[in-house]
Amino acid sequence: MKIRTIAALALAAAALAACGGGGGIGGTGSRAMGTLHVALTDAPSCGYDAVHITVEKVRVHQSSGAGDGDAGWSEVVLSPPRRVDLLTLTNGVLEDLGQTTLPAGKYTQMRLVLAANGPIDALANSVTPTGGAEVALTTPSAQQSGLKLNVDIDVAPDQTADVVLDFDACKSVVRRGNSGQYNLKPVIAVVPVVSSAGGRVVGYVDPSIALGSTLVSLQAGGVPVKATTPDVNGKFVLYPVPPGSYALVVSAAGHVTAVMTGVPVVDTAYTYVNGPALALVPPMATSRVVTGSVTPATASLRALQSLSGGPVIETAWAPVDASTGAFGFTLPIEAPVKTVYVANPTALAFAADTAAAGKYTLEAAADGATKTQAINVGATVPPLAFTFP
Repeated sequence: MKIRTIAALALAAAALAACGGGGGIGGTGSRAMGTLHVALTDAPSCGYDAVHITVEKVRVHQSSGAGDGDAGWSEVVLSPPRRVDLLTLTNGVLEDLGQTTLPAGKYTQMRLVLAANGPIDALANSVTPTGGAEVALTTPSAQQSGLKLNVDIDVAPDQTADVVLDFDACKSVVRRGNSGQYNLKPVIAVVPVVSSAGGRVVGYVDPSIALGSTLVSLQAGGVPVKATTPDVNGKFVLYPVPPGSYALVVSAAGHVTAVMTGVPVVDTAYTYVNGPALALVPPMATSRVVTGSVTPATASLRALQSLSGGPVIETAWAPVDASTGAFGFTLPIEAPVKTVYVANPTALAFAADTAAAGKYTLEAAADGATKTQAINVGATVPPLAFTFP
């Protein structure tokens, strides 16, 4: 499970009470108490019109090894359970899940408990493929005890700790061959918040590429920290994001990858990378399809590209078929373009990184192990195979 640390929007206590409070630990006596507030957001999804999950509760514990029946759990309970379409939670939109009072201290385990698909609601958790019919989403066998997340949340006495569960629907929904069925393989980042005044990057891509297939992400060390798709006008909002310096990466079908380095994020103000008059539109590109298989089929695959002078970026992520282990990438052949962030720019000067043209490293990951393969899509790439023992 990937875990990240970010920050979320604080809401009024009166509104939160309607979301269903939580049962904390009994018999706390004079122990110092704090409050945990939880919200939900999503990265973009690929190839789906809707991805629904139904949340029953969020549980936290101070021990990362605590079992489901152990004492010491505190809960944010949603009554009735909340059915949410994750694909509506992009571009900085948050779904409030509620809050609970609990003993102050450090919490290292969280569990997201989903309702089961069953006689009452056969589609409590479901996926609607683009142009297809809604089908049930098969959730992990451990669902009854919750999807386990390792976290690092400090709850201070008489303070509210805000966290966002950043659900990556694209990476979390996995096709099972030609069966028409899909598995939920949750990829969720959990992020404590400082302020809603910042932690946000705003910009625009050209309306011609303002499509659901266009991906805008902030990355650090080749790892996406937050991603979204632009709205119909090309505007994108990346929130919440921890303070730091990032590479902004724009990937659009039929175009080269565009990268803006040194994008700053602070807690106290928004970061604007451009306005609609300077909307980003990467040059056109031809592409190469790269296919292969990975064993086990539970592995993940991504394509990395090393730019001259840095950074390394993730240019694409490939879904792996849950039945066959098959995967496929569509990668630009032409050179990526790069520029450096400038506050209040009057022009955007992207330059082609010709040394990086067509060169990628495919990275497979399974059970904490990784394997890589360098490729050059300037020529046909034979099918690749990754096998983990």
